[in-house]
Amino acid sequence: MVILIQSTDQVGLVAAISSVLAKQGWNIISLREYVDPSTTRFFIRIETSGQVNDAEALLLQRELSGILPATATVQVNPIALKKIVVMVTKEHHCLSDLLVRHHFKELGASIQCVIGNHPDLEDLCQRFDVPFYAVAAEGKDKAGFEAGITSIIDQYQPDFIVLAKFMRILSAAFNAKYPLKIINIHHSFLPAFIGANPYKQAFERGVKLIGATAHFVTDDLDEGPIIFQEIIPVNHTYNAQKMRQAGKEIEMAVLARALQLVFDDRVFVFRNKTVVFD
Repeated sequence: MVILIQSTDQVGLVAAISSVLAKQGWNIISLREYVDPSTTRFFIRIETSGQVNDAEALLLQRELSGILPATATVQVNPIALKKIVVMVTKEHHCLSDLLVRHHFKELGASIQCVIGNHPDLEDLCQRFDVPFYAVAAEGKDKAGFEAGITSIIDQYQPDFIVLAKFMRILSAAFNAKYPLKIINIHHSFLPAFIGANPYKQAFERGVKLIGATAHFVTDDLDEGPIIFQEIIPVNHTYNAQKMRQAGKEIEMAVLARALQLVFDDRVFVFRNKTVVFD
């Protein structure tokens, strides 16, 4: 069982939380906590031995909420595979990596289906026996296109939606339906080179480092809370195409690491920032 709590800070929180768990017989095997000095916000991740059913989780959540500040949020999560839906366009590298990890049970989640706005990656999904749905955007307005996607997603009730190189901007209405549940891989080290063609932008700027960023999706394009980032060095011999090729490798690595952190319940979001217990 994993317990995630965030609240305003006050003296004695860790002791009070530990006391509730001890009284109910839960043995703490891992505890990480952090207080943000700029906001006096308290974050704690606790992992215990044993599992809980839904009724036990709800009871423990109520017990913990009763000894915490009124504005605290408490999650009691069984250690279980998350369910995800993956959305793609035409690029295969991130999807391929996720499908291989899923096939060998190394993803930490179960891919329920893949949705593409082009049919190009259907054959790849069939090879891994994962359902693929093609939802074309052509001839539809944004609302109609997203309604088609939503109708599929809601069949599976996923914990998260992963944009594995889904090259379309989602509407505020769509994002609001899945708050902090949509994870995107962006092909640059944000906040640099927001939007399209980041490798072309990087080449024209003559950068010496390129990177990738995994973040939660919000209404501000490529400005959602950052989960994980990495960079690699490049030099003057790299043109935009060579940067793009090198970037694919780091995009796969960054997305995989970010998803691992999220699926392990190691990521807190407060305002537009994250606290990550890696």
